[in-house]
Amino acid sequence: MKVVVTGASSGIGLALARHYLERGATVSAIARRGELLQTLAAEFPDKVFCYALDVRDALAVQQAANNFMARVGVPDIVIANAGVSRGTLTEYAEDIDAFQQVMDINVLGMVKTFQPFVNAMRDARHGKLVGIASVAGFRGLPGAGAYSASKAAAISYLESLRVELRGSGVKVVAICPGYIKTPMTAVNPYSMPFILDADDAAQRMAREIERGCSFTVIPWQMGLVGRAMKLLPNWL
Repeated sequence: MKVVVTGASSGIGLALARHYLERGATVSAIARRGELLQTLAAEFPDKVFCYALDVRDALAVQQAANNFMARVGVPDIVIANAGVSRGTLTEYAEDIDAFQQVMDINVLGMVKTFQPFVNAMRDARHGKLVGIASVAGFRGLPGAGAYSASKAAAISYLESLRVELRGSGVKVVAICPGYIKTPMTAVNPYSMPFILDADDAAQRMAREIERGCSFTVIPWQMGLVGRAMKLLPNWL
C-alpha cells in the first residue's frame, strides 16, 4: 500500500503516518517542519519518503507528488490532513491575516494536495482522496470564525469533488473528527467532550478509510453533538 499524508510531523498526521508504516505501507510524509519528519525517517528508513514543504506552495506539492509517484507509483490513499487553528475576531484588522492563513492552509492546501494525484488516480481507476475536516464545520463558533468557516468549506469542497469523480474508481472520504489530543488542542482552556488520543483517532480513521465511507464523524458521539449544534437557534 502507498499512502500520502500531509501535516505528518505531529498530531493526527503523525499518528496516521505511523499507523500505515507499522502495517507495511510506503508513506509520503509531508510537513513544514522537516526536522520533525526525521524521527519517522529514522524509525522507518526504507518505507517513508519525507518532504519538508508548505501545502500552500502548489509547485512544491506538485514536485513532491511527482517524485513520490516516480519512485513508488500512484498512491492508494492521499490524506489531506495539514491544518491550523487560530482564534479570530472580525473586529480586529490584524486578524485578517489570520483568516487568510487558516483558509489558505485548511481549504486551498487540501485542493493543492489532491490536485497532483487526481488524473493519475483516475487513469488507474483506483484510490482514495481523504480530507480531514472537523465537527467545527457544522456550525460557526464564536472566536473561531476562520477555523469553522474553513472546515465548512472543506466539507463542501469534498462533497463537490466526490460528485466530480463519481464513476472514476476514485473515492472521496470526508472525516470530521471531534476533539483529539494534539498540540493544536493542548492550548484549549475549555472542556473537550469525548476527546481521543491521536493514536486511537488514527486507528478509527483508518478503519473508515478502509470501508470507503463517504462521510464520517469520529468519535460517533460527536456526530450527535454536531447535529444538535445545527439545531440550536441563532440567538444562542
